Amino acid sequence: MPSHRVWGFQEWQAARTCYLEELEPRVQARRARRSRGEKDPVEDFLWEYYSLRGGRLLFWSPGSGVALEHAGSDEFPETSGFCATREGRKVNTEDLLRRRKTGVEWIRRLLISVQNRDPVYHCLGLHEWAMVYEKEDIRHPQLGLRLPHEDIRSVVESFPLQCTHYDAFRFFSQEARPLNSVSLTPERRLDSEQPGCLHVNMDLFKWCMKLQPLVSSSLTLQAFRLADRARKLDMRASPYDIRKCGLEPICIETKEGRKEYVEGQQEIAEDARPIRQAFVEELAAL
Repeated sequence: MPSHRVWGFQEWQAARTCYLEELEPRVQARRARRSRGEKDPVEDFLWEYYSLRGGRLLFWSPGSGVALEHAGSDEFPETSGFCATREGRKVNTEDLLRRRKTGVEWIRRLLISVQNRDPVYHCLGLHEWAMVYEKEDIRHPQLGLRLPHEDIRSVVESFPLQCTHYDAFRFFSQEARPLNSVSLTPERRLDSEQPGCLHVNMDLFKWCMKLQPLVSSSLTLQAFRLADRARKLDMRASPYDIRKCGLEPICIETKEGRKEYVEGQQEIAEDARPIRQAFVEELAAL
């Protein structure tokens, strides 16, 4: 008995086509912006923060344990982690795990630790505010701030900073870091990251990309969509003038804005749960 399932030629071609049809326009738009020297402060985050390349995003994979009927080495070369089977091509799981076992195991542990932790919804997206606290040099000068610095200072100092995500915390201004409820470090990620955090849920996409081609592209696409939504919510709640990107700000300095942000945060967390569960199951199958 083969140790893998077989996808018929038409089946995997249709799945690959649907994937590319959705993501190719995003890749082309990114490349066009770069050629013109333009930046999109909302969408470019997914490319720059995750060191993403268009070619990698457009490389489709069925995930581990699936052989693709009549697939050839031109489409799925050994350099991309594939090998030959009697039917066609499949992910070379054994070789990839031999070389990447430590990373795969660490990501699996992180996903499970987040999955087993209760969500927390009291950060109010203040990490973006903490990044410009007492700083004249802002990360998105093309947007500008919708509030003066004294109002940003007042908001940051009026609410406790309770960030649980190290990669957000590390961009805090030096003046804001001591204000956070805990000093975060890379070594404590397994103990601090929780499923209510927007950035933790965005990171599902990062981990999918890091584990290509072991993880299915159907899961990667779900994670990309979620990350895109989370980034928009993230920036809408920021102190930047996001209206320049066609988005309405969520004014977390008001009671109504805080309610809107938490509701959006909860919705993202709910939609992330089945993606994270499917991710854990794919890694368990390895």
